[in-house]
Amino acid sequence: MTRYKYIFSLFATIVLVALSACDNVDDDDRLIYVKPATVQRAVLIEDFTGQRCVNCPSATAAIDQLIEQYGSEAVIAVGIHSGPFSRSPKGTRYALGTDEGDEYFAYWQFDRQPIGMVNRRKVSDYTEWATQVYNEIQSNAPVSIDVVTNYDPDTRQLDVATSMMALDGTVAGKLQLWIVEDGIVAFQYMPDNSTDREYVHNHVLRCAINGTWGQDVNITEGNTTALTSQITLDSEWNADNVSVVAFVYNDSGVLQVVKKALIETELETEN
Repeated sequence: MTRYKYIFSLFATIVLVALSACDNVDDDDRLIYVKPATVQRAVLIEDFTGQRCVNCPSATAAIDQLIEQYGSEAVIAVGIHSGPFSRSPKGTRYALGTDEGDEYFAYWQFDRQPIGMVNRRKVSDYTEWATQVYNEIQSNAPVSIDVVTNYDPDTRQLDVATSMMALDGTVAGKLQLWIVEDGIVAFQYMPDNSTDREYVHNHVLRCAINGTWGQDVNITEGNTTALTSQITLDSEWNADNVSVVAFVYNDSGVLQVVKKALIETELETEN
């Protein structure tokens, strides 16, 4: 046998042995579980604010600095107009206030504004938010969230599809979906006691899509849990400035949060 015939014969034998070995492996034994990739935690700031609150613009400025520092995907703020400063001296609620906002305000028994929470860890003043955001953003999220929106401008109907995956064990909690709107021009009392009637209010809570406290979810590691929701936008809301904020939370706080613009700009689509 020549050297080349010997090499060919040896190679053929190895292939036959390998194929024979594969035939003896059960299908279940061939599947190797790969743990889902980690996802950096984003941070939710719930800013309880009001148009008659003279110090609330200072809290907004602190939020703007954090978004500039970490990016709009890493720091997601929601301005929740609520409490006595969202009403006129006669008790009439201003247009930026909501039933949900008042319910949240009463539930946490706030006694002042501005006040808020970072990832629902604890109630805190805006002067503490920078430190809390820094601490929260260092860790990985235990769950990933993806939001797909479909909006019909003729009917103003919005369909929201949310998919979630646990990244480290099973996650039990609630999925909360909020509508927020940017670029609302309305009056605001200012720190110098003046009134700015051209003040631009951003990330304003408009409503909860799936109930004030969200929906129960049980998300298993490596598997996708999907939920769909539907809402008709109020005629007063500017759809161009509307976004969906989706977050999963439980008794330990907010586990992950994302923000999805209703109508993406060309730059957002390219990215």
